[in-house]
Amino acid sequence: MDDDFRRAALDYHRFPRPGKLTVEPTKRMASQRDLALAYSPGVAAACEEIAANPDAAWEYTARGNMVAVITNGTAVLGLGAIGALASKPVMEGKAVLFKRFAGIDSIDIEVEAREVDRFVETVAALEPSFGAINLEDIKAPECFEIEAQLRARMNIPVFHDDQHGTAIIVAAAIRNGLLIQGKTLDQVKLVNTGGGAAALACLDLLVTMGLRRENVTVCDIDGVVYAGRPNTDPYKARYAQPTDARRLEEVLDGADVFLGLSAPRILKAEWLARLAPKPLVLALANPEPEILPEAVRAVRPDAIVATGRTDYPNQVNNVLCFPFIFRGALDAGATTINEEMKVAAVEAIAALARVEASEVVAAAYGGTAPVFGPDYIIPKPFDPRLILEVAPAVAKAAMDSGVARRPIADLVAYRQELTRFVFRSGNLMRPVQELARRRPARVVFAEGEDERTLRAVQTVLDEGTAEPILIGRREVVAARVQALGLRMALGESVRVLHPEEDPAFFAPLVTLYQSKVGRRGITPPAAERRVASRPAVAACLLLEGGEADAVIAGGRGDWMREWEHVLAVTGKRADVSRAYAMSAVISQGATLFFVDTHLMLEPTAEQLCEMTLLAAEQVREFGIVPKVALLSHSSFGASGAESARRMRRALALIRAAAPELEVDGEMHGDAAIVPAIRARAVPDPKLEGMANLLVFPNLDAANIAFNLVKAVSDGLQVGPMLLGMNKPVHVLVPSVTARGIANLAAVAGSQAARAQG
Repeated sequence: MDDDFRRAALDYHRFPRPGKLTVEPTKRMASQRDLALAYSPGVAAACEEIAANPDAAWEYTARGNMVAVITNGTAVLGLGAIGALASKPVMEGKAVLFKRFAGIDSIDIEVEAREVDRFVETVAALEPSFGAINLEDIKAPECFEIEAQLRARMNIPVFHDDQHGTAIIVAAAIRNGLLIQGKTLDQVKLVNTGGGAAALACLDLLVTMGLRRENVTVCDIDGVVYAGRPNTDPYKARYAQPTDARRLEEVLDGADVFLGLSAPRILKAEWLARLAPKPLVLALANPEPEILPEAVRAVRPDAIVATGRTDYPNQVNNVLCFPFIFRGALDAGATTINEEMKVAAVEAIAALARVEASEVVAAAYGGTAPVFGPDYIIPKPFDPRLILEVAPAVAKAAMDSGVARRPIADLVAYRQELTRFVFRSGNLMRPVQELARRRPARVVFAEGEDERTLRAVQTVLDEGTAEPILIGRREVVAARVQALGLRMALGESVRVLHPEEDPAFFAPLVTLYQSKVGRRGITPPAAERRVASRPAVAACLLLEGGEADAVIAGGRGDWMREWEHVLAVTGKRADVSRAYAMSAVISQGATLFFVDTHLMLEPTAEQLCEMTLLAAEQVREFGIVPKVALLSHSSFGASGAESARRMRRALALIRAAAPELEVDGEMHGDAAIVPAIRARAVPDPKLEGMANLLVFPNLDAANIAFNLVKAVSDGLQVGPMLLGMNKPVHVLVPSVTARGIANLAAVAGSQAARAQG
């Protein structure tokens, strides 16, 4: 990694507080009674129930949703045996992934014990605390013995993800790759390089699924693993074949599958001709694979290629399965994760890649979902359907194989419950980033000299979501880029413009501005000065003049003044009466959209209807089905106040204009969030589940609620997003962060891409 990325990684782990995890209570502790219920004497009731029936722990404690991520630091990523303490950032990261993708609470535990027996004793003693154990980054062959002993001793799932997570994704990729190539698993010849824990787990699972052991050849650092080879560990020796071959190139003849889990560049392009027609090449060494996909395609265009990297198709990534396998195992109360559950996960993942995507899934991929074929044999790691398919399949396999202590009575209802994990938290930005990345727009950043803007632009470049243009003085921008240690190439990847330094370029744009504001009391000299002194004006003129596709303005001064400058140049859409502003809060539990947070002081019923329809349109661009609640102090007709009547009139207008939209009101804020409260308030609520788009009777209510929720939840703000504008343009608030600027730039870029068709 380069120095800038290294600094960014260290800052990410250090600020605003060290580490990536925290512990939050799930119960209220606001009074003496709450404390008495949570601890003494109330806690004794739960203890007595568990003492009488140990299975009650799943009902009265967090154990049923708690996974321990445990390592001894002997094989950490590509870093090797760096030790337990140095491995902690990796384990914290794994714990965060459990929470992020499947809502599973996870604690990382780093054990300073390299001896098998000591490590096993330590981990086995933790069984009362956790619902499952995820072993991580333990070197082979010790990892095999450790897992085997723990599985025998513990009555909860023990899963070494480095082995089995990789095996499940590899098996899914091979299943679909062979389907495309017209081959079957029981007939193919497979050559593996590596012979380590992950490789052997892959081979074991594939053999379970039908691969013939005699059709497998393993190569390791010492060459071919042949029958009778001295000093070969028993795990690897299971795949030793009677052969005179000693080198990799000697065993490739007629191979249908190359499975690399070894080291960079060990498969040579000149050897590819030895492979069978229509081969699969899984080159999974990271960060550099055994052979690059372009090298394979140059020699064998009939091959299907997969790697472990994000920048190539068919990425084999454990995050495709491990959160969802544990989700299904925990929910079914599984005592182990057996072969049947692993095979079920394989088949669910493979089948998902073959299923035609819905409109919601297509939106999650930026508008166009990938189609099953040579460049898409396994789902992408952020596919929102994974948890809905893999977790129920694993839970059903646990029940069918007799290892489920708490069988799920209704798998259809269970699948529906899992939707609460879809499109939450950080998932919000994925659809717009995908679309923006696919068709990068020319985005102008008005405050090009601002440090936050420059950091955001570096992020935009790294993520490939826009072609940035900065409004700023070149000398100032260059000095700040250097001082911040940023890698952007000014004049190449980033265009820098300024009215005073580029008068010839801006001359026609000044004339354009004069034509727009000339009858608003602004003289030509004043208009020229405003273009030179107001970066937002200059940025929007680039948009109007066809030199850019979107604008990000503001962030330093008065928001309303910046908005007025933007509106004067860009204007609203012809089909709406005015523009509005919507803001989102991404919190741990959910993502909520608030409208209108910045522009409409006292909207009419007609304006409430219009802003709701515009907001719902933008929410859909995030790949989310809008669920709208019209909020009020009144609950479903309880008040005759004008504000309540206005919300009721707005509801009627919205339902008439968009009968397909899920909307209800007027209602209290808690009723919007908690369906049970809503059900008690009205017998026939027209809104299912938790609302995600909240519409308020006036600006005060919307802005106060938005800022309170953001502060209390420590949520990430996205926006304000301007609705109803003629072109993609947004105005930043002064408190915006660099990440917030980058997010809003992705929103603007995706809007520009959609506008271009």
